[in-house]
Amino acid sequence: MSTETLLKTPLHALHVELGARMVPFAGYDMPVQYPLGVMKEHLHTREQAGLFDVSHMGQIRLTGANAAKALETLVPVDIIDLPVGMQRYAMFTNEQGGILDDLMVANLGNDELFLVVNAACKDQDLAHLRKHIGDQCTIEPLFEERALLALQGPEAVKVLARLAPEVTKMTFMQFASLRLLGVDCYVSRSGYTGEDGFEISVPAANAESLARSLLAETEVQAIGLGARDSLRLEAGLCLYGHDMNTETTPIEASLLWAISKARRADGARAGGFPGADQIFTQQQAGVSRKRVGLLPQERTPVREGAEIVDEHGTVIGSVCSGGFGPSLGGPLAMGYLDSAFIALDTEVSALVRGKKVPLRVSKMPFVPQRYYRG
Repeated sequence: MSTETLLKTPLHALHVELGARMVPFAGYDMPVQYPLGVMKEHLHTREQAGLFDVSHMGQIRLTGANAAKALETLVPVDIIDLPVGMQRYAMFTNEQGGILDDLMVANLGNDELFLVVNAACKDQDLAHLRKHIGDQCTIEPLFEERALLALQGPEAVKVLARLAPEVTKMTFMQFASLRLLGVDCYVSRSGYTGEDGFEISVPAANAESLARSLLAETEVQAIGLGARDSLRLEAGLCLYGHDMNTETTPIEASLLWAISKARRADGARAGGFPGADQIFTQQQAGVSRKRVGLLPQERTPVREGAEIVDEHGTVIGSVCSGGFGPSLGGPLAMGYLDSAFIALDTEVSALVRGKKVPLRVSKMPFVPQRYYRG
C-alpha cells in the first residue's frame, strides 16, 4: 500500500514531530518506534509509563434495550449480565467455531455497549454486526470521531490521577465516563502489555492536546508498535491474524478461559453463538493442536512461520509469534503444536534458516502480569 493511500490517526503529525519511524500497519501509517528505540521503550513501559496511539482500532457503540441480548448471539461471552461500568474480553466466532476477531465489550449503562475491535477487522466486524443484529439495536461506528490512547505501566495511575483523581479507585477491567482536560472521555483500566494501565477513548479533535499533556509528565514516554508487540508477547497475549484466525477455535487458541461459564455446555445460557456445538465438542473430546508458550534454549530468536519439529525431524507445528523479550532477557515465542507435545517442559526444535533451534514448552505469561485488581 503506498503512503498516499494509508490512513492517518489524529496523532500522526505528533508522531512525525517526535521523530517516529512510521510504517504501514492495518492500513494506517503508524509509529513502530521513536528515537528512544524499541528496547528502551519496552523497558520504560515496564518501569514507568508508556503512551501508545491505538486510534487505528475500531470503536463501535451499540444502543437499544436489546443490545446486550443481541450481541450475546454473536459471542461465547456473558453480555446480558455484564455489570454497568465493567468491560469483558470477547470473540466473534463463525459457524465452524473459528475466530473472526477478538474485541473488548463495555457496559456503559442506559442500554449502551461500547466495543473496541481490531484495526484490520473493523470494517468486516461492522458488516457482521449489521447483518446479524442490525434490526435489534442501533450500531454506530465511531471510527472517525474518536481516537484511542493507551497509558500503560506502573506509574500510569499516578499520571492519569493528576487529570482525574477518581481513576485511583478503578480496578482491572472497570470502565468509566470521565472528564479529562474538560473533555468527556471513556476510560478503562485495561491494556495489552500485561501491566497496569488505562485505555482512553477521546474525541479525535481533542486527542493531540491530551497526548501532549500526558507526554509532558516526567514518567511518560511515547511508545511505538515494536515495543507494543514485545510487551504483549511477554504477557502471552494473542494478536489477531497471527495467533488466531478464522481457522482457529478458542479451544485450540487456549482461550477457554474467555468463554463465560454461563455460555458453556453446562451453563445457564449454554450455546446460542456461532460454532457452539463444534467448540463444546472440542472442549469435551480435546483438539489435535493447541497454542503454547515456547522458550528457545539459545539466543537465536524464532520468528512467526518457523516450522517446529520433533526429535525425528517430523513437523509437529509452527510458530505464530516470536521475538526477543527485553524484560525476559531472551528470545520467546508462541506456537501451535500437535497435542502430543503440549505438556510443559516438552523439548522440541524450530527450524531457523535450515538450522535446528531447541525449544522448551513453557507456561504463559512469560513475564508476570501486573493488572490492578484492588
